[in-house]
Amino acid sequence: MTSTTAKAANSTGSDSGSAAADLSGVGVGRGSAVGTVVKLAPPVRPPADEAAPENLDESASLVKQSFDAVATELRVKAAGADPTVAAVLEATSLMAQDPGLYADVERRMKAGTGPATAVDQAVEGFCTVLESMGGYMAERVTDLRDVRDRIVAHVLGVPAPGLPTMTEPSVVVAADLAPADTATLDLDHVVAIVTELGGPTSHTAIIAAQLDLPCVVRVSGALTLSDGDVVAVDAAAGSITRDPDQALRDEVTARAHARAALKTAGSGPGRTKDGVGIQLLANVGKVEDAERAAKEDVEGVGLFRTEVLFLDSATAPSVEQQIKAYSRVFSAFGDRKVVIRTLDAGADKPLAFAPSDEEENPALGVRGLRMDKKYPQLLADQLEAIAQAAKETGTKPWVMAPMVSTVHEAESFEAQVKAQGLPVGGIMIEVPAAALRGRHLIEKVDFFSIGTNDLTQYAMATDRMAGELAELLDPWQPAVLDLIAYAGEAGQGAGKPVGVCGEAARDPLLALVLVGLGITSLSMAPNGVPAVRFALARTDLAECQAMAAAARDAVDAASARAAVEALVDPEVLLAI
Repeated sequence: MTSTTAKAANSTGSDSGSAAADLSGVGVGRGSAVGTVVKLAPPVRPPADEAAPENLDESASLVKQSFDAVATELRVKAAGADPTVAAVLEATSLMAQDPGLYADVERRMKAGTGPATAVDQAVEGFCTVLESMGGYMAERVTDLRDVRDRIVAHVLGVPAPGLPTMTEPSVVVAADLAPADTATLDLDHVVAIVTELGGPTSHTAIIAAQLDLPCVVRVSGALTLSDGDVVAVDAAAGSITRDPDQALRDEVTARAHARAALKTAGSGPGRTKDGVGIQLLANVGKVEDAERAAKEDVEGVGLFRTEVLFLDSATAPSVEQQIKAYSRVFSAFGDRKVVIRTLDAGADKPLAFAPSDEEENPALGVRGLRMDKKYPQLLADQLEAIAQAAKETGTKPWVMAPMVSTVHEAESFEAQVKAQGLPVGGIMIEVPAAALRGRHLIEKVDFFSIGTNDLTQYAMATDRMAGELAELLDPWQPAVLDLIAYAGEAGQGAGKPVGVCGEAARDPLLALVLVGLGITSLSMAPNGVPAVRFALARTDLAECQAMAAAARDAVDAASARAAVEALVDPEVLLAI
């Protein structure tokens, strides 16, 4: 991809030298690219005056066939997609198989609504419900509307929405991208993504990061760009520049070459310039993801999200099923460290077999470890399965609990871990109260792992899916860095490790700050490791501590980052 980016910088458009007309938004990642704008075609809409079905049975059959066809298409795309994209597509395909949604469409047709209009109205009704729930469920609205657009196209007998064939380095521009759109990107030609909607934790952003594509979301005015426009996209700055001059093209080329060099710049354990070891670990969800990550140059797993085994199940996985899954992960990594998080469900990740009461604010309700008070057997079975898998594979996994707020919760969880014969137990620091009382909680457990995504949303009182509040969701916020510092100091005082497994860990500059705050391991998507390893190798611990102090002294996220950019090795800044 980086070679394609470099080619784009050199071969696209002309050196106009004209004044730049800029758009801005929220950048995802640090990459940059130059390419020609290719806009996603708008979806087909139902006819404004669509007539009622002449033959209800035939219309119902057509709609059912359309639902089934879209579900099949999504499953086929999932089968050939990257694991991260595949998981999203599989979940999206389930929407096209929702019997409740189809029943609502059928009810509307019986009342005299045309089939395409009935699909549109039924989906919008479901979207309203999801948006009212907030969080993860609200994020699925884009996916559900994409399913609607594809079904409507089938019903009307017209092509489904999508991107045209590309022949040159291209920047995809859209109101938003659904997983099915992202899964079919032509990676030989797509060099960047720009969307008017979305947020830093939307599916578009997550998949773009996984594919290492520069991406800028929430770009007001993105749709004013026209097919054929030449633009420079800078994810680090969150900017889009029309008609970039030669100087900017050359800068993009240099950055692309520097980023490409990261893959061969170093290998092995993470270390600062003066030799301080910082473990570089992988975040994984599905067992298959873990097995792929085990082949990468990582020191182990810093976050194994076990809820992936549970979320799409109608019944709780048995102890035997869990043993089999955990054993595959432990075996794949052998003697390397594996940190496994117990079930983090509830709120925005509901379980069919462990329903929660309706909550006014699910993000502040029964989720994570709090679920165990209502369904204690879930945790008991999971710890039993982890212990048995560890015994069968001869490994020593680290086990941690999500959403811990008090000393009592930490102490209770640790007791259950040790009762199963598991030697290392820890907790997530995601709640500000836990960070503030870190010196007390660390006495009860063996390690901390900081989930920066949740810690940021709780510290800043901002829904992590609220794209319009992205500035507040930035982990560079000095208040968030203060909380991380409290946890780091607690670990240092007790001589116990403190890791970070949130998305903040994959930002090379922020990784340096985290090390300066006392963090001993960084866990991220495997493709983020080379850049972080590179930055660490060119920065000593004292410099990391100076960067951390400068960031904490800043008044906001932007000035915190700027303060660190002023201190970092220029070679690091260019490469990342």
